[in-house]
Amino acid sequence: MAPTNVASPNKAAAIISKPGKPELAGIVPGLLDWFRQHQYQVAVDPETAPYAAGTEVLARPAMADRRFNFVVVLGGDGTLLSAARAVAKAGIPVLGVNLGSLGFLTEVPLEEMYPTLEGVEANSFLVETRSMVRCEVIRKDACVAQFDAVNDVVVGKGTIARLNYCEVSVDGTFVSTYQADSLIVSTPTGSTAYSLAAGGPILMPSVEAFVITPVAAHSLTHRPLVVRDTSEVEIVVKTGEDEAYLSVDGQLGMPMQDGDRLLCRKSQYQVKLLRAHGTFFDVLRAKLKWGQR
Repeated sequence: MAPTNVASPNKAAAIISKPGKPELAGIVPGLLDWFRQHQYQVAVDPETAPYAAGTEVLARPAMADRRFNFVVVLGGDGTLLSAARAVAKAGIPVLGVNLGSLGFLTEVPLEEMYPTLEGVEANSFLVETRSMVRCEVIRKDACVAQFDAVNDVVVGKGTIARLNYCEVSVDGTFVSTYQADSLIVSTPTGSTAYSLAAGGPILMPSVEAFVITPVAAHSLTHRPLVVRDTSEVEIVVKTGEDEAYLSVDGQLGMPMQDGDRLLCRKSQYQVKLLRAHGTFFDVLRAKLKWGQR
């Protein structure tokens, strides 16, 4: 579904880049020239700033306070996850240009960046909406932290030798006690990330579901579980005197203590990805090297 007026008369865009990518020196100046030629006001994040002299610099979270038509992400999926969390609450579409390797989310190759931008300018593109998962950490009946994730939230062990013990309930109904290295609650977008590596299923982005995937479960009967995203998934951490660790999109996190509860539900925010062509299955065939017909 195409949005209205992404290329509007009062145009503004932002650039977010992966840190430490030397090729940015040859990419960013040309991209800024394209935006100027098409009469966009532009801001960049601090990682892009060294290659964008004289351009306004904004921290990523501050970009949600501006009326950007879209954000261009130069990097890999990790950079896009960070950018998406920053701007999702403002509903700003994100265009991911792949400077990494696999790139399920940053699916536009560098050589297609300008044709894709011309498609955006001509209003010939799609916006794909991706759900997020909100998690709250409850400690002694008080919420001590909350996060929104694009891919997944993971409760992992805090020590090398010890298994995690997690009691899982869905909508208040007890499911099981999992003994595993980690336990993943994944969105459909995250079903092609850590959950996939742990043996979880691939979900189409439009599927309204979460996947609960144990990593190296002690019981062979503990398999990935798919639940509706209208459900509330509760994970109670049983660590004794040890700590577990909560990881959000593999980028944010915090230690968790014995008895902490993690409440996972569908976030009120959504990620909007700009796409010029192709389907989800085209991406799977390209990235996973599935055969062509």
